[in-house]
Amino acid sequence: MSTQSEVQLENDLIAQLNTFGFEPVVIEDATALKANLKVQLERANDISLTDREFENVLISLEKGNIFDKSKRLRGKVDVVHEDGTVSYLTLLFTDTSKNIFQVTNQITIHGKYENRYDITILVNGLPLVQIELKRRGIEMAEAFNQIKRYDKHTYGAEGGLFNYVQLFVISNGVNTKYFSNNRELSFKQTFHWTDVENQKINALPQFADAFLNQEHLTKMLSRYIVQNESGKFLMVLRPYQFYAVEAIVNQVATTNKNGYIWHTTGSGKTLTSFKTAQLLTQLDDVERVLFVVDRKDLDYQTAKEFNAFLKGCVDSTDNTKSLLNQFLGKAEKGKAVNENRNSKLIVTTLQKLNNLVTKGHYKKQIEDIANQRMVFIFDECHRSQFGETHQNLVEFFGRAQLFGFTGTPIFADNATAKKIQNQGVQKRTTRDLFGERLHSYVIVDAIRDDNVLPFAIEYYGKLKQRDTGIDVDVSSIDISEFFSSPKRIRKVCKHLIGIHRHKTKGQFNAMLCVASVPDLITYYDTLKTLKEEGQHNLNVATIYSYGVNEEEEYEVDINIKGVNEASAKYHSRDKLDSYIDDYNHHFGTSYSTKDTDSFYNYYKDIAKRTKDGEVDILLVVNMFLTGFDAPGLNTIYVDKNLKYHGLVQAFSRTNRLNGTVKSHGNVMCYRNLKPQADEAFTLFSNKQPIEYIEVPDLNGLTEDFTKALAALKAIVPDVQSVDDLPNEDLQAGFVKQFRILMRLKNQLETFSDFDIETLGISEQEFVDYASKYSDLARELKKGPADKESILDNIDFELELLQRDNVNVGYIRHLLQTMLEESSKEAQGKKRQVIANLLATEPSLYSKRELIEGFIEKSMQGIVQGEEFDEYIEEQKQKELQQIVLEENLDTDKFSEMIIELENGLDVECLKSDDIAQLTTEKMTFRSRRTILPRITQRLKSFADTFVSGFH
Repeated sequence: MSTQSEVQLENDLIAQLNTFGFEPVVIEDATALKANLKVQLERANDISLTDREFENVLISLEKGNIFDKSKRLRGKVDVVHEDGTVSYLTLLFTDTSKNIFQVTNQITIHGKYENRYDITILVNGLPLVQIELKRRGIEMAEAFNQIKRYDKHTYGAEGGLFNYVQLFVISNGVNTKYFSNNRELSFKQTFHWTDVENQKINALPQFADAFLNQEHLTKMLSRYIVQNESGKFLMVLRPYQFYAVEAIVNQVATTNKNGYIWHTTGSGKTLTSFKTAQLLTQLDDVERVLFVVDRKDLDYQTAKEFNAFLKGCVDSTDNTKSLLNQFLGKAEKGKAVNENRNSKLIVTTLQKLNNLVTKGHYKKQIEDIANQRMVFIFDECHRSQFGETHQNLVEFFGRAQLFGFTGTPIFADNATAKKIQNQGVQKRTTRDLFGERLHSYVIVDAIRDDNVLPFAIEYYGKLKQRDTGIDVDVSSIDISEFFSSPKRIRKVCKHLIGIHRHKTKGQFNAMLCVASVPDLITYYDTLKTLKEEGQHNLNVATIYSYGVNEEEEYEVDINIKGVNEASAKYHSRDKLDSYIDDYNHHFGTSYSTKDTDSFYNYYKDIAKRTKDGEVDILLVVNMFLTGFDAPGLNTIYVDKNLKYHGLVQAFSRTNRLNGTVKSHGNVMCYRNLKPQADEAFTLFSNKQPIEYIEVPDLNGLTEDFTKALAALKAIVPDVQSVDDLPNEDLQAGFVKQFRILMRLKNQLETFSDFDIETLGISEQEFVDYASKYSDLARELKKGPADKESILDNIDFELELLQRDNVNVGYIRHLLQTMLEESSKEAQGKKRQVIANLLATEPSLYSKRELIEGFIEKSMQGIVQGEEFDEYIEEQKQKELQQIVLEENLDTDKFSEMIIELENGLDVECLKSDDIAQLTTEKMTFRSRRTILPRITQRLKSFADTFVSGFH
């Protein structure tokens, strides 16, 4: 049986498009293309053009490059008639029914060379979609390279109408991808289409059904091509971005409900949110669209990125007065009103928005517009919306709809208690604040699709008892004295200096995140000292938030200009200024913390230089660990405790795509964060997380509070008796018991009918106890002055403990932890995570049936968890025997080849004669063409399933 030819593939697709209502048309060359264009423009616009009038239209259409033509396509073309009247031609309608769709093939264009194109989709006579096909078995990259060649040689020739192409589709029948008309694209920037659940639609007939139908194609061409103004190139949304935008726009157009989007970090959230905001401003009944970020340092960057997509579409507001003027439609003093800016779209910060609705002199001026229909889009809503500001906005803007974007939502498992005005302390999830999740694209989806890179995580650090040399489990130690030890930090600094060039490949840069400002100061000073000693030449820069009324002081080098021995202890702000002086000296700048603007400008400059690779290591505590995208950054050194969304956000600074050399993000942990990393990746790979927090029962909480209060009174009958506690153990007992009482009170305050006076203690007495608790807890935390130092007993040694690649091998670890779970519910959760990985990780596709079979047998008790290797070997032997039997192979020769495969032989390197010597069957020339490819394919499938990933 022969394989499908390219011609047959082409004919089948044209026939399929005909069934969709695409009119077949024969167009052989540029002359016929222009003649057809005249007819279709007249049909679509219900107009008649003379030959001279059409020639003038062609002259207008020929002007400009690909970017210019894309903008013209979405506007109108003037027609000056011979009688002096003027008409306007629409080239592309947003209403599908008004467009005329045609399909043709084998158009020949003469440019530098002669090129003949496969299939062209014409809309109102213009070629807007070009499809290039290769027969089955040929790589799609060949079709991509062919398009690049056509672009170079003929797309701009003979009137340049093919420069109106907006979308390209390439396919070999079994795999299909699409991409925008952008000359700078690489093959990596071509996309598979998927369904709403992120399942790929690869086969050409199914792709055509989903993507090339007239309604969807109209949407993609009229709404989802994005013109990047700063780079003057075209972009097209990826499927998950498309589904997210569609979901929000539909929610606003048809309901008054809120919602949120879970798209993993690094998946192009800015483009998604921009397109969402842009389309929402086109809805007549929406008065304003506000894109809200949670810190001033993100405001400038977000506005800059939005303006890249549509020049002048947003203004970054510098202060609350500026935001007020935008609401009122006023121009700022000394500034002209930007007529090009869409006044319905505002980018601002959460803090300025909160000022607007809480400060009386601002609030009064916008009371008249408080009930306008507005849509708020919140960036990084996992951290920006869990305080009083959210409540203030909801109460003031009565008709507002709220939508959140986050890469790491807050679920029941990672929710933390926060105090909310008039509501006590509560745990709240992203769903509690924004309603239903409208679309998900999780980290395993993004790694599968090559939209972000996988992580390689290394855990360093070993503790040994000094006298005995016995290992101490580093994960069981969390003593600040040890982790903040200058001796340990110096060891870490020397280690990261030693591996930095290898990890960054000499062309990327890194971040170093630490636990606190005091630790950062020790790190910076140590790295500076090591540089002065000649141990490295790395450019280290830092930035952090400083306190106003600090207790702690830090040593300052007395050799620094203006410092003498009498004033050699500085606060963290003084230290930061000295570090900014180092930065100024290196880069010739003049920043400081003396005023907000100077510090903000320092923030922007350090962000830019880090992105540009001028900073080798950026040293931070919290800043830049979320919302900061630097494709040239590939490594993060971690010396702080992280978990859940904080961990994933920090790690994700390293995995942005940046060429073929950057294959993964490096995460170097100097604390044993493996349990936390496993937990975080498990949570954020699970598409069915628990989004509701169970509300405690009032009667139960009241009973618990009464018991806890009795236990407290047994220790300290009244407030003054706290001072009489004779020793540290009893003092610690009071602190622990009052902490329990506070937690219960916070939970009880969420109930409207709660009255503490009915539970045996007055509000004043509780507050008095709280004061004693705060001071005593602080003293106990400090500990006695003569406390024995852990540093006297423990040595810290830098040793690689473990390396995890969060891709293929990760599945095995999760499988083992699933089988170790004691409850069926916990096993079910882990099983779902594994199922998600099997469904979304390409390198696991071939192993899906194998691993699911093992899971099923283990759940039934047929095999044990530790028998995984034996199970794999048993299935492998069964498959080998089946191939030998069904393909009539020589058992010994086949076994020898399998051994070679396990030792690294690539199936792709095998020649036909290598395969032919395996079979005992006599082959004719004709049968050889069928048998050998079949055996080769079975060998490849066997290697994918049983060799790769296991050896």
